Parts: sequence; C-alpha cells; structure tokens
Amino acid sequence: MSTAEHHHGALRETPDQYGAFPRLAPEQLQDLGAHGERRRTTEGDVLYREGEPFREFLVILSGTVEMFQDHGGPEERTVAVHGPGRFLGELGLLEGEAAFDTAVVREAGEILAVPVERQRGLVSRDPVLGDLILRAYLGRRYLLIGLGAGFRILGSCYSPDTLRLREFAARNRLPHRWLDLEVDKEAEALLRRFSIRPEETPVVLWKGEQVLRNPSNAELARLIGLPAPSPEAGRCDVMVVGAGPAGLAAAVYGASDGLTTITVDAVAAGGQAATTSRIENYLGFPSGISGGELVERAVLQAHKFGAHLMVPAQVSGLTPQDDEYVVTFTDGSRTRAGAVVLASGVRYRRLEVPGIDQLEGNSVYYAATVHEASLCQANPVAVVGGGNSAGQAALFLANHASAVHLLVRAGDLNADMSRYLVDQVERHPKIEVLLHTEVRGVRGEKLESLIVEDNASGERRELRAAALFVFIGARPRTDWLRGVLALDAKGFVLTGADAQAVADATRWDSLGRGPLLLETTLPGVFAAGDVRSGSVKRVASAAGEGAMAIRLVHEHREKTGNLVRPAGTEGPPDPSA
Repeated sequence: MSTAEHHHGALRETPDQYGAFPRLAPEQLQDLGAHGERRRTTEGDVLYREGEPFREFLVILSGTVEMFQDHGGPEERTVAVHGPGRFLGELGLLEGEAAFDTAVVREAGEILAVPVERQRGLVSRDPVLGDLILRAYLGRRYLLIGLGAGFRILGSCYSPDTLRLREFAARNRLPHRWLDLEVDKEAEALLRRFSIRPEETPVVLWKGEQVLRNPSNAELARLIGLPAPSPEAGRCDVMVVGAGPAGLAAAVYGASDGLTTITVDAVAAGGQAATTSRIENYLGFPSGISGGELVERAVLQAHKFGAHLMVPAQVSGLTPQDDEYVVTFTDGSRTRAGAVVLASGVRYRRLEVPGIDQLEGNSVYYAATVHEASLCQANPVAVVGGGNSAGQAALFLANHASAVHLLVRAGDLNADMSRYLVDQVERHPKIEVLLHTEVRGVRGEKLESLIVEDNASGERRELRAAALFVFIGARPRTDWLRGVLALDAKGFVLTGADAQAVADATRWDSLGRGPLLLETTLPGVFAAGDVRSGSVKRVASAAGEGAMAIRLVHEHREKTGNLVRPAGTEGPPDPSA
C-alpha cells in the first residue's frame, strides 16, 4: 500500500513526515495475523484511553482511527489520524506505562489485536519489525512531549520540588506540561478549581481529575504506570546500581548469561547519555544516534533477557554479609546480592555565579534535550564548556535557537573536544565560539542576559541569552560509599591495581587473589563507567566496562581470578575448568 495520504470524508490521514507513522507491509501484517485476532470496529469505539495501561498492540486493517489528547476534556485536540496498515500505541506500550492519548474509531472497519506480551516478544525477535515499531514509538513520544500532552506539573520555578518533578519527567521522557505559578494565569485558575493552596504545591494533575500534592518520584512513577516495584527482601546474583550505559550493559550481559540481575536507578534509565541529543562516534551508528533512542533500545534488550529494571529506587547502603552483600534502599527495603556492579555515574557540576541558583530549571540547564530546546523558541542561548557534551549541545541547540554562544574558559577548543565536533562547531553559521570567556553574572528573573569576562584581558561585557546550558564536568555519585570502599581524592571508585594498593590484605588472602581489573577494595563489588576512577568518559567505554564487569563477576563466583596466589601454588588455573 502506498504511503500517500488517504481521504476519508473530511478526515485526512496524518502524513508520515518523521517516520513516526509508518505503514506495515502486507507480509508483516500476515506475520502479525498469526499472533493476534481480527475484530470488527464501529464508529465511536474507544480502542484505549489516556491514563489506562495498554493491553494490546493494535493494527488497522480497514477504516480510520483518530488519536486524541485530553479526549472529552477542555483541551481536547487531535494528535494524529491513521488509516489501513498503520499501528497504534507509543513508547508506553513497550515499557508498561499508561497511555498518554486516546484512540477512537472514526470510520468503521477491522483491526488486528495482538496481546502486549506477545508483541514485545515479536519486537525482540524480528529485527526489521522491531526497528520499525521502536523508531515510530520514539517519534510519537517526542511528538507528545512537544504537544505538552500527559500530566500537568503546577509549581513555582523557585521551588526545588518543582525542579525535581520536572527533572524526573524530562529524564524519563514522560509527556507533561509545566505551569509556572509565578507567571501562568492558567495555573492560578487550576489551583482555584481544585481548591489547592499555594503552600501545597507543586501538584501533579493527571487525566484532568487526579491531584497529587507534592508527590515523591516513586508516587509519580506509580501514577503513570512506570514499573517501579519496591525491591523485595529477596536475593539476586547481581545488583547493578545505576542504569546509564554501563549499568544497562551490565543488565543485558548479566541477564543473558543467566544471572538473576536487578538494575536500579534513583531517577531514570539512561543516565547522562539519555540527555545527549546526538552521539556520533558510537560504534555501529554511522549516522549517529540520539541518547534517548540508544537508551530505549538498551532497556528493551535488558527486558528481553529477563533483567529486572527498577526506577526510581535509590540505594543508601552496602554491607558485606557471608560472602555476599546486603543492599539497602532509602525506603528501608533490602536485597541480598551475590555480586554488585556500581555504575551510578556522575552529577553535573554547578556554575558558581551569584543569582544563578534561582534560574536553575527555569532558564539555566545542565542537559540539552528536546524538553529544554522547546523552551528556547528562536532566542539566543549560551553554552558553557569546552568538552564533547558542550559541543554536541551547541550543535543541537543551533537547530532551535536564533544563535548559540559557546563560552570556553580555555584558549583552544581542541584541548578537550573531539576533532570532528570542533570542525562542525566552527563551521556552523549560528554558533559563535568565545574563547577565554567565563560567566560572571546573570540578569533577569528569567534569564535575559549574561555578564561575561575575558579571562585574558579582564574585560567584561553583556551578552543577550534567554537560556544558559552548563557542561563543565561532573562529580561522582559516591557519597553513600564513603567508608564502605576506597575512593580516590575526587570521590571516584578505585579498582584493579589502584584498589589493590589500598586494599585490606586480610580480606583478600583467603581468596588467593587481589582485586580484578574492575573490582573495588571489596571482593565481588565492581565499578563500571563514569563512577570508576580513571575511566574514559565515553558512552562506548562505559558500555564496554558494564559488559566486562559481568565477565569478572563470573570469575569472582568461580573464586579464580587474576592469578594473585598464595606462595607455593603452581601455575595458573585452567580457564576452562
């Protein structure tokens, strides 16, 4: 069937401009037919509703279906119209979340319904169909985010809890809209309508009727169906702390090797990589891949092999017990783990400038995703930093802002940025690179301009900017590990030879070995990715270390290792034993 537009009375099928609304080929429809059932539809049928979990993957065989946001509510609008050969749903279907829109039959016909669990299996097994569906679902998710669909967050831009909820929603790529109590008239009206006192904010409104007053991240996750079960007091072979590229790779390799693997993250799957607009040097993706897409693919892969992913779940303690470890969570629950992989990554460094705190999350950001870019709306913006993430952010933001000022403290862009990025940044007509430049002040309740200083001449000037994006490095998320295992001076986890130099010899003598390559000063506890001292801060190396950590977990379980043996033993063990 051609992908040209179809005309059904006054209703026209939404054209597929971004690959978000593909049509399945006749062979694909035939293959799917064996896994589902055909059903007649009548005009006005509601196939699924906003706020309810997806139970089936639906394909239109004949007739048309209209997708609504806020169906029957005051803000009802059409998201898309689909005809024969197209399928319904979006990312929530693959991830167990609730639907963020409503599907209504506009012209009677026939649909094919495949149970969600069966369809997830098909996506894993059929690479062509899997790719088509995943790409379409990602496109639809970003479309919904752009529309401001989903839940509402009502809160002040000066409230830390508002910032927390907005970050949680943005990092989990959840469709939502923020209404700022300081400036938004609609927010005032909603507070009155639901009898919410200002001190009860921030609040989350869901499906136009449910009100959550200052919910925790876990409460918000439960509301929209994010799989966030509390870790039960059970046991797993491997507990992976952090779900960035290193943690997700460990989850995939651990589960595919048959180890019971639990991966937890305090905020969202994806870590820093998920906030990267385009990763161009990741092996196997010659045209680049967005951080969001890489993460969604990894999450699906982890689920396919049976890894358990729990978000948000925050770890607060690690205690050795009988050759295993008890992992404690902030909600008081505990899990025993035979081995632990620390992949908790890093936290962005804040810019120390007077008055900047009030602007964080309002016009000062530490990530450049579709969410932040949509707030720029053809204004000039500034990016601070001289590394790869600053370069990638500048290129991405140049597609949305009228101009991008890249402020670099050093005198040379080549010092910390990959050559390919330097070339693109310097060639881009909208990007102005300002070397030897540091931010000294900010102006405006919502950012209007920056005071910048040339650190060579001391000269100061004002630079117009409606948003500031900061990429000046990061510090490791290891506060909870102090006193538990050895960290370097900056708080990164020591591993391998560095760990051996400070390890408690009595703990290791009985094993007849020292710490393995990625092993910490605790046997069976490994570190991978950005949190590890001496790691290369790159997505590919983080994923590689996550995979390698699982190989070393096997070595630890076999009690062999890196050949540090007590005196008098002969030769290396047989690796095939």
